Amino acid sequence: MKKLFVFIPAILLVLFLLNSFVLKEKKTGEKPTGTKSENLSIILQSADGGQTWQDISKGLPKRLQREGVGRDNFFANDRGLFLRSGNGIYHTEPNSATPYWTTDIFPGERSYMSPGNNGIYVYNFRGQFLKKINGATNWLPVYTNFQEQAVRINSTMDWMYEHFKEKGVCAFFETVGGTAFISSNNSIFRSANSGKTWKLVHAGDGVMRLTESNGVLLATSNEGILRSVDDGQNWYRVINEGGTGIAVERIDGGFAAIVNNLVTKTNTIHISTNGGKTWNTIGEELQPSWMSLWINKISGHPSLNILSIKQAGKYLICSRSDGIFRSADMGKTWKQILPSTGNLGFSLSASGNVIYAIPNKGC
Repeated sequence: MKKLFVFIPAILLVLFLLNSFVLKEKKTGEKPTGTKSENLSIILQSADGGQTWQDISKGLPKRLQREGVGRDNFFANDRGLFLRSGNGIYHTEPNSATPYWTTDIFPGERSYMSPGNNGIYVYNFRGQFLKKINGATNWLPVYTNFQEQAVRINSTMDWMYEHFKEKGVCAFFETVGGTAFISSNNSIFRSANSGKTWKLVHAGDGVMRLTESNGVLLATSNEGILRSVDDGQNWYRVINEGGTGIAVERIDGGFAAIVNNLVTKTNTIHISTNGGKTWNTIGEELQPSWMSLWINKISGHPSLNILSIKQAGKYLICSRSDGIFRSADMGKTWKQILPSTGNLGFSLSASGNVIYAIPNKGC
């Protein structure tokens, strides 16, 4: 009994010291080197692989400092960075010495934004789409017959169908060849003729994000990662760890994917260099130890989960809840290049050598 009374305080002391260490480590990571903490409120840019960061927030609405930008409401391409807030699209040119934002207002309310082959799409969960072609001045409605056809094809009873007799739209993707995909609840609808007709190509598994490389399509789903080699007409699972697919990204020579592993209770990174046929797990050193998982759980701190992965130039760039990490050897080793304020992590986008990072605001 005496040994037990000695042992219990010892455990409590160890927990106190470990928790204090975690808090200290969190505080030391709140101000990234060379970047003022107040400049982290909206968006940062790096053109040298994450060695230095520039705040390009000036000119954006102040409300974004409070609300943040959702990860599905900004993207980068060779024309620069685009982000949506309210009914406005904000755009800045790539590699500008002095970032300057232009504003494009679209009619009505649309909660989501996606890039297209020759323009931008904005839409809402009821499937009301607008498109603006590059260089045009007007936003035009598109896919106006989607709901009519989708409900006729698949009238599965759910909340959206019960209340609106419609399909809830979750995501949109357009391939290089112009094939359009709408993810609706637990189904994927496909159109190869600019939305004139739609076909149900996958059902029973929620799909949120898609990407394409050299004619191969990948999609996240509730049960891992799906692959298609026939322009999205048929899909089959290529990664299944029991959990949800978090992200799919195009990288040099193939793809990168993040999947939640139900056994380890962590998000794992996978890469493929043969078009998604076979996959290797990378980023082992980014995986939190069982001790840190346990400490974060009992202390209420956010889990050190891997949130996103991109490629910028020769580097793989990964966001974890405690910051941004970089790998120059395809995921064998990683180096932290920007710590996170409050352990909420960053949403990432990249184009060429340029990385864009938006601090997550949390709930």
